[in-house]
Amino acid sequence: MKKIQGHPKCLQEVLDGQRFNIDYYQREYRWETKQVVDMLTDLCDRFLNSHDADNSVESVRSRYERYFLGSIIISSVDEKYYIVDGQQRLTTLTLLLIYVMHQLKEAGYIFSHIESLISKYIPPRQAFVLDVDEREQCMEALFNDNSNFDASNETESIQNIISRYQDIVDNFPNDITDNAIDHFSTWLIYNVDMIMIVTLSDSDAYTIFETMNDRGLSLTSTDMLKGYLLANISETSARNEANDIWRNRIDELRSIGKEEDLAIKAWLHSQYANTLRERKKDSEDQDFEQIASQSNRWVKNNAENLGLSINNEGSYFDFICTDFEFYTRWYKFLIEKSQNFIFDFRHIYYNAQHDFTLQYPVLLAPLNPEDTLKVIHEKIRATSAYLDIVLARRIWNNRAIDQTTMRYNMYKLVILEIRNKNVDELINFFLNSLNSEREQFASNLTLQLNRQNRRKIHRTLARMTDYIQMSDGTESRYVQYTKRNKNPYEIEHIWANKYIEHGHEKDFDSEHEFSEYRNRIGGLLLLPKRSNASYSDLPYDEKVGHYQKNELLASSLHHSTHSNNPAFKDFIVSTGLNFEACSKFGKSELDKRQDLYLRIAEKIWSPDNLKSD
Repeated sequence: MKKIQGHPKCLQEVLDGQRFNIDYYQREYRWETKQVVDMLTDLCDRFLNSHDADNSVESVRSRYERYFLGSIIISSVDEKYYIVDGQQRLTTLTLLLIYVMHQLKEAGYIFSHIESLISKYIPPRQAFVLDVDEREQCMEALFNDNSNFDASNETESIQNIISRYQDIVDNFPNDITDNAIDHFSTWLIYNVDMIMIVTLSDSDAYTIFETMNDRGLSLTSTDMLKGYLLANISETSARNEANDIWRNRIDELRSIGKEEDLAIKAWLHSQYANTLRERKKDSEDQDFEQIASQSNRWVKNNAENLGLSINNEGSYFDFICTDFEFYTRWYKFLIEKSQNFIFDFRHIYYNAQHDFTLQYPVLLAPLNPEDTLKVIHEKIRATSAYLDIVLARRIWNNRAIDQTTMRYNMYKLVILEIRNKNVDELINFFLNSLNSEREQFASNLTLQLNRQNRRKIHRTLARMTDYIQMSDGTESRYVQYTKRNKNPYEIEHIWANKYIEHGHEKDFDSEHEFSEYRNRIGGLLLLPKRSNASYSDLPYDEKVGHYQKNELLASSLHHSTHSNNPAFKDFIVSTGLNFEACSKFGKSELDKRQDLYLRIAEKIWSPDNLKSD
């Protein structure tokens, strides 16, 4: 093996002046939402822990904490760099850089220092730093902020890239976007470090990769926690019984994915963590952060507070055989319901669609091993419905729902308050919390579609479409409305984007004002892509007949739906929702439709539903 070079480099040094190739057999981009959100949350948390609005951008490099993102292995062959290990991280970081570049541009900051780390002229051509032929069109669409790129017929990798970029859009904290994007951009490229290992042959690169990943089996935090707990049970039969329970529960968690560490952290967060790092610069990690980083060490350091005593080995036995067994079993139940739509537990699925992983410790918090099955189900349904309302209201009011923003409220104001509450106490707490909340749906009368909230608005429209559609007794079709398939449902603008051609200048003084109104939620529908593509550019009077053939939310614009659908007429009477057929659809009609959608939202996400759900 020739000389191996390992260099600590910040992200700017890794990407500047380079072009990385990826061998064809390694080109699949497979990261899922979880990996992207976890990395994004870690980066943003580390940045915010150092950030002070009074700091200058120039001081970021020297005064802010650094973040180590592991090593990447590069093979240098014929003056070309090939990524052997690290392309998932580098691809994700490139997507993050694209998002940051757009935010800088939107805020009026200089963005060339970010742009040059994504794409640049490296003789003989302009190319992306991650130079993969089949990704070029997809990356160009993201780079140029082109939302019209259609990935439905593309490879799994391309679809993943588009989806993971949207995950970044959905989960990037508003606190940074609105107030510190210039500071964050500097921190990201200069304070995030990697070890770049460069070899002069593929064989050497793969030897290093195998050595780093296959020699021995590192103990996880879960393994070390198990060892600590079992070591304190001296009686052989009791230790064997506890070991069997531990092994069975871990095997079941692994059957649904690599969930064992997350399950244990959710359990400990939900039942035992009492302190949270303050939201200010240089604050020390507390219970919640310490559990997240090294749960086994936290348990050992807090044994007395957990009721664990070396003078009572039965406490360790009960900790495994009662607490661990109970909460990890119900964690598995929650994960399964988050992945598969079951109507009785639908709110867990809804919350998971927003990547709201904070729901799991919240849902576990009120559960007690002594609860009956009926009580556990009632607690889970009430808590998940409460979270659904919280998320829906925040989305309606353009508030962030990412983990960094929501963590404090969820842990400090919810988990600590609902532990071990009975069902009535739980519902009363949720009702008081929701009814005292300053921001309701009516707090925002002009909700509109934009680049940042497209997926959230899509899901909001899906909920509305499903709610209205079920009025005639049909089963929920929410999964179909949000599923990506060969003919997915898409957002349809009732007004085509034709300001002059369709005569909108009589209602609006400028095309900008028209565009703002056109994107309001009252002017949107959810339709199958095939239908949307065929008539989306037509004037309203020519396409309202097509709407009549679609779901009730769309077909309610056509007069025949009101005369030929008795179940829908009964629904209007029972709910008091003011659906109106429209022979024309101008500004006043959109205003009425905007108010209708607001009333629908208030019905779907009414706190009163907690009593029945």
